Amino acid sequence: MGSALAVSLDPSQNVKNGDGVSVTIAYNTTEKCSAIGWLDKEQTAGKKFPFLFSQCQPIYARSLAPLQDTPSVKITYSTNVRSTLPALCSALRVSPPSESIHDGKRIGEEVVEYKYNQPIAIPSYLIALASGNLVYKPFDPLPGKSWKTGCWAEPETIDATYWEFHKDTAHYVELAETLVTPYEFGVYDVLVLPPSFPYGGMENACLTFLTPTLLAGDRSLVDVVAHEASHSWFGNNVTTADSGHFWLNEGFTTYLERILQGELHGSAEREFSYIIGRKALTDALKGYEKKPKYQRLVIPYTFGEDPDDAYSSVPYEKGSNFLLYLERQLGGLQVMLPYLKDYVNTFRGQSIRTDQWQKHLFKYFSQNGGKEKVDTLNKIDFEAWLHGEGLELPAAVEYDTTLAQKAYDLVKAWSDSRSTPPSDLKFSESDLKDFSSNQIVVFLETLQSLSPPLPGSHLQYMSKAYPSFNTTGNAEIRSRWYGLVLESEDTDVASEFAEQAAKWVVGTEKGSTGLKGRMKFCRPGFKSIHKVNGDLAIKYFEANKQYFHPIAAKLISKDLGLSK
Repeated sequence: MGSALAVSLDPSQNVKNGDGVSVTIAYNTTEKCSAIGWLDKEQTAGKKFPFLFSQCQPIYARSLAPLQDTPSVKITYSTNVRSTLPALCSALRVSPPSESIHDGKRIGEEVVEYKYNQPIAIPSYLIALASGNLVYKPFDPLPGKSWKTGCWAEPETIDATYWEFHKDTAHYVELAETLVTPYEFGVYDVLVLPPSFPYGGMENACLTFLTPTLLAGDRSLVDVVAHEASHSWFGNNVTTADSGHFWLNEGFTTYLERILQGELHGSAEREFSYIIGRKALTDALKGYEKKPKYQRLVIPYTFGEDPDDAYSSVPYEKGSNFLLYLERQLGGLQVMLPYLKDYVNTFRGQSIRTDQWQKHLFKYFSQNGGKEKVDTLNKIDFEAWLHGEGLELPAAVEYDTTLAQKAYDLVKAWSDSRSTPPSDLKFSESDLKDFSSNQIVVFLETLQSLSPPLPGSHLQYMSKAYPSFNTTGNAEIRSRWYGLVLESEDTDVASEFAEQAAKWVVGTEKGSTGLKGRMKFCRPGFKSIHKVNGDLAIKYFEANKQYFHPIAAKLISKDLGLSK
């Protein structure tokens, strides 16, 4: 997926083997550049200026610049960007400073040159650019730390962005470097993008991109930042050598993210995150029953195969569950944390594959545990974990259900009420008054797994008893609610909610917070709507396709059967 760039050397220059050669390449992108999302001003929060942002992972940097677009090759880069709108890159800013990013010029009218330098070699998928009406707000510096943190957003959302992330961001980075190795990138800023950004977050070096769906107003979704910050060690530092071993990036990152949650909020919170993630893993594994190789941790891609076709929760959740299983078999966190530190120190700045990880794992524990630990590792079915297919994990992984119990109890109350006429049901919004957002998520996910499912009449009653499910700005809750009602066996109930869900996804409902361009929400949303009413799903997608990022639009089109 790409072609060679051949550079002919001038014979008259008498260049010899070993000589240094400087080559300048002139190039430009086209309207087919899949790495770039171009937004009209109407698609932004302020609706005053257009916006641009890149997304190079997994294989789109090749559409942005002529380079070796593989994570097995790491590069440093510097860039001068000339723009009438502030421009941010995944690098250290040389000039102008963050606090005067407009450089005294009239925004949208006068050109400013923005200079950046990334001195640490990174994979090409971490090259990033964003430009729009952006402002900066620094987070409070931590004593004794040389690195800085802050946030970027449009002026209309900067205060909400600052409130949501200022409390925890620096502490995630500080705790991670305490547990693993020092943070190396100098700056850790977050940028909240317009709604068409297709991911929850993207760990671009020095500048994490975030979806506006995280601005829940209660800091309930900020652990996405814990995940993206953890990539500073797993992905940005120790990197998968190719997409077939993507779990080395995401499994390790999710594992560290949840360790951070446990350190900051208690071990029950860490285990609770695994409970939430398990439903996403089950759904992803079921979704690949016709392509079972995508159920594996190590995926044997064929030549020309698009790694985006395998993008799912599998490398995140199956990978982190594998590491949690290893942790428990080897003796707990007190054993695994020193191992993580040695792993990063051993492979710092390198791109590796799973066999290299496995050899290091055995070598480390043979030197730091001896025969007992090696015997333990030899009893683990690595083949099943790494190359196995199917809907179940190769070994049972149990979780502390302390924080989930309230949700389970309420599910049981609903399940026990199946034979009760809706007119006699006694549920009300007060049932949820002591629930956190994540506990509501577990409640809805557990309802989805009931067999047999709740009657459609009960779901209609639930819609009235818990009206916030239809109006909440928390996309994690709303997406689960629509997933529940649209999968109802009562086709009348499913049809009743189909158009409401479509309007929520494309951002046209009254009081909408905007398009749900994050693929975690738009892809399952359109899939569920399509099962209920295929014509409706296609109508809403076709009418709004131009507002989605090219990556999301391509995959939704496949999901709806509009392309192969």
